[in-house]
Amino acid sequence: MTTGASTPTYPARPRRSRVRTFLPLGIAAWLVLEIWLLTVVAGAASGFAVFLLLVAGFVLGSVVIKRAGRRAFQNLNEALQRGGAPSNSGSGGNGLMMLGGLLLMIPGLLSDAVGLLLLIPPVQKAVGRYAERTFDRRIRAAAPGTLGDAFQQARMQRPDGKVVQGEVIVRDEPGGDSPREQRPPLTR
Repeated sequence: MTTGASTPTYPARPRRSRVRTFLPLGIAAWLVLEIWLLTVVAGAASGFAVFLLLVAGFVLGSVVIKRAGRRAFQNLNEALQRGGAPSNSGSGGNGLMMLGGLLLMIPGLLSDAVGLLLLIPPVQKAVGRYAERTFDRRIRAAAPGTLGDAFQQARMQRPDGKVVQGEVIVRDEPGGDSPREQRPPLTR
């Protein structure tokens, strides 16, 4: 029995990205692998040795995070004293060092191995370059109206290569009763 009203049509749901589809599966597989590795090492050595490894990883991770944070804060403080932006020469790997320390603090042998790898300077440089290239590529390929497009618009550069940060303030004409005209967005 129908009432004559049309059934509402809902727009098609957007397709889930591959990352959102496979990320939970990847995290579950990683957790299972970590637990399996802990049980294998505990069977080969002892449960107390595994406990000591986990505690040592936690302590080492906290020391690494504290040291990297202190270095980053010192770099920022020096930059503020100079009156400029923080340089990337001395602190290029602080974020990756903090990530390595965090991975050391997470219980598990696989995460400890990846965290120790991130503490090696050549690995930090390679991962940092890869992350920067990937980020720049995604920003350049961002569609209008997305978050990446907002980053691209915020990075307006002068012809001499300097980045100009600021905001545009539009003031109405004094005494003008005409409605404000629509202006296109500013681009390079």
